[in-house]
Amino acid sequence: LARVRGLGSAKSGLHHWWHQRLTALAMVPLMLVTLAIVASLGTLDYDGALSLMANPFVATLLLLLVVVGFYHAALGLQVVIEDYVGAEGVRMGLIIFVKMALFALAIVTLLSILKVAI
Repeated sequence: LARVRGLGSAKSGLHHWWHQRLTALAMVPLMLVTLAIVASLGTLDYDGALSLMANPFVATLLLLLVVVGFYHAALGLQVVIEDYVGAEGVRMGLIIFVKMALFALAIVTLLSILKVAI
């Protein structure tokens, strides 16, 4: 029963742990590049900033940052909810709500980047 509900030892804990570590590792260079992009935006006017964001390399890096970042956030928040919410129904509801909210925010962010880049 625990395996069906996604609770207990369903042999998925290690998979979840690895995904969290790999996304954290991927976020390091992505954040460094993003910080460099943001720093360079300060010296540009509006048209220059738009042309920088329209660069396919920059847009791709930002898209990767959004996908990896929101996935990492979903994994981390799921762990926090599982650790600190006691009631099973509330726990499942919160996990579903958080994942749906993060998915919606990721879609809006991705579409915003694509709109500027195209």
